Amino acid sequence: MLKKILVTISIIILVIVVIVLFLIRGIATKGIPDYNAKIQLDNLKEEVTVYRDEFAVPHIYAKNEEDLYRATGYCMAQDRLWQFDLIRRATTGQLSEIFGEDMIDADQMLRMLRIPEKSKSILENADDEIINTLNAFCDGVNQYIDTHQKNLPPEFSILGYKPDKWLPEHSINLIGYMAWDLTMPWHIETVFQRIREKVGDDKFAKLVPDLDLQKSVVYTEIGENESVLSTDSPYLAAMDKLEGLGLEIFNGSNNWVVSGAKSTSGKPLFANDMHLGLSAPGIWYTMHQVVEGKFNVTGVAVPGQPLIVAGHNEYIAWGMTNVMVDDMDFYYEKINPDNPDEYWFNGEWKPLDVRKEIIKIKGGETVERVNRFTHRGPIVTKNKKMDEDKPISMRWVGNEPSDEMRSLYLMNRARNWEDYKNALKTFIAVSQNIAYADVDGNIGIYCAAGVPIRDGWNGLEIVPGETDKYDWLGLVPFEKLPHSYNPKSGFVSSANNRSAGDDYPYHISHWYAPQYRIDRIREMLTEKALLSIDDYKRMQGDHKSKLVEKMIDRVNYVVDNIDNLNDIEKQSTNLLAEWDGILTKESIATTIFDQFYLELIRNIFLDELGEDLFADYTKVEYTPYLAIDKMWLDGNSEWCDDISTEVIENLEDVISQSFKDAIAELSNRFGTDIEDWQWGKVHGLLLEHPMGGVKLLDKVFNLNRGPYPVGGGSHTVSPYRYDRNNPFTVNYGASHRHIYDTSDWDKSISIIPTGISGIPASKHYCDQTQSYVDNEYRNDYISRDLVEESAKYKQVFTK
Repeated sequence: MLKKILVTISIIILVIVVIVLFLIRGIATKGIPDYNAKIQLDNLKEEVTVYRDEFAVPHIYAKNEEDLYRATGYCMAQDRLWQFDLIRRATTGQLSEIFGEDMIDADQMLRMLRIPEKSKSILENADDEIINTLNAFCDGVNQYIDTHQKNLPPEFSILGYKPDKWLPEHSINLIGYMAWDLTMPWHIETVFQRIREKVGDDKFAKLVPDLDLQKSVVYTEIGENESVLSTDSPYLAAMDKLEGLGLEIFNGSNNWVVSGAKSTSGKPLFANDMHLGLSAPGIWYTMHQVVEGKFNVTGVAVPGQPLIVAGHNEYIAWGMTNVMVDDMDFYYEKINPDNPDEYWFNGEWKPLDVRKEIIKIKGGETVERVNRFTHRGPIVTKNKKMDEDKPISMRWVGNEPSDEMRSLYLMNRARNWEDYKNALKTFIAVSQNIAYADVDGNIGIYCAAGVPIRDGWNGLEIVPGETDKYDWLGLVPFEKLPHSYNPKSGFVSSANNRSAGDDYPYHISHWYAPQYRIDRIREMLTEKALLSIDDYKRMQGDHKSKLVEKMIDRVNYVVDNIDNLNDIEKQSTNLLAEWDGILTKESIATTIFDQFYLELIRNIFLDELGEDLFADYTKVEYTPYLAIDKMWLDGNSEWCDDISTEVIENLEDVISQSFKDAIAELSNRFGTDIEDWQWGKVHGLLLEHPMGGVKLLDKVFNLNRGPYPVGGGSHTVSPYRYDRNNPFTVNYGASHRHIYDTSDWDKSISIIPTGISGIPASKHYCDQTQSYVDNEYRNDYISRDLVEESAKYKQVFTK
């Protein structure tokens, strides 16, 4: 009898398990599209054909623009619907509605940016062709949503909601979000203010980036030639939550172009790789769009908007790097003690713009928050008694008039340098160095940026807001922004380095990237007379470090003179002495050096700053590097002294201690067998899904991918960066790699770190990842015969 009961229970459990697995599989796979299905699309004028290659990258062929963008909306929704709905919610401050109350502060902060307000203004002033483009795109997205209510991507089922109708302003919002995300980290000036107050002006000055040390500028030949927030601020914590969702992605980038005089083809050769947060799905959607007889454009787009952001058409190529412009300022405001809705400005009380924000929370509840705005922008401190504290307001270039959607629309169709410049005139909020090449042999680069004009100050500190003394006087006119066209050197290049030299009349920024990447790029650009696509591939995969080259001799000298080294420390010393400074996966010295550098940062700055301020200071990737560069050049710094001891330590002392700390930490983490310290064994790329932090969901739906062993580091041309609080898990790097040959566009190649699909169960979710980490590429054809020949899928849209 007992045996029968046990058998029955086992059968019941088995049935339940089978049902659960069946349900899970259904949720996981129901959103996977059939790329060969014939689709009837309402409002279509003529048939549209979509070919997809082995990676399912779409090549969309239409006979008119409206049909093209309607099909683009449908295709993009097939692949990335939940992703662009997630970004839409970020731009409108509606994350709490799907994730719960943990996102309330993030939603309030995001609403301070007023992105939808600016998008509506752009839409009201847009030309008819852009409105038609957006309407057609939205129609395609919405038709997909309407016909797939029972077959949406799995995230909608997991979170228990369905997407709202997609509107034109949502697409423009995404450009606004890029502007916010690519601005310099918004807390940097408030952190520096707190450091200044804590350590004093003299010591603080040693941390400020010294522009005189940054000799490698982007625009070496300007012109054209005819041939304070507290550490417990809820808004800083909100930014951490956005990063956890893959929505806070700022980093750096590389681009370079050589003229035909320096290429093996005799025509310009173009390269671009934008460095952003790496997650799954990736931030870029690769596609190729053709209106027969009108235009032919390919590249990467932001999911949720229809235009190529960086790529090439039949005439020109373009690609971007972040200018690193200081486009955000903070002001101490004086609030009326008798009326918290007024602030003092130019001798009188002015009304604040007070907005009540109703934030919906998952489960149906709502909360009310209040955002207040001066004429400059939002008050970004959160104080219950605003009259007792100094509230801080923020001015940000993203709220200035601009129209990046117009710029992209025109860039997709540009045929020459003049068309390109005309397109860039409204590209203001998303400040970029945009490189250029064309089929006629011309090359160039333009600083398309919103650069504030300040009167007598450089934007480095939080300033009094009681008068207009520190208000911006406008933005640098487009014609006066740095640019270079057909330079005598035969190449242009940028890597987030300093924009222009001392002779440039406007202040752009203090927050440039160190010179390591740009110096290595230019070293490789000049090491051969003629460069080929294979040379460019090698360059984009380069892992030789100019930082190591700069530091290693002093490090080796110091560690060679440390007394009483143990066996593993001696082994490590020998490996550093023999190292060539290339961060390969097999290198053990790389691991030792990177851990040493982490310890060096900690040993120099932690004792003065304390844990909280140290954590905030080191969140910004480049600031510790630049400060240490100054110390390295000077040979010492008062920051090297450990204020917790009676002894006065110098740079050599801190190098010695950091080396010993590094070896101890590596031994503790990875064991004393030094072979287990190989860089590729400890340094891996992890592609996390926005919900991949929930282990059960990751296990059930296979949301995350990796880690994949990788070489390189944040200071190499091929960058693989990790957060300092989580070494060595890589989550930043090249978000795409493109190499374009203007002599024959069909020789062009590209790759992204993930795949075209945002559905984890799809075979195209991360099918480019292995090629990406191996520095391999996919063919980027634009000729129809080659597109058809390489196609693995064919989808036809009919009326």
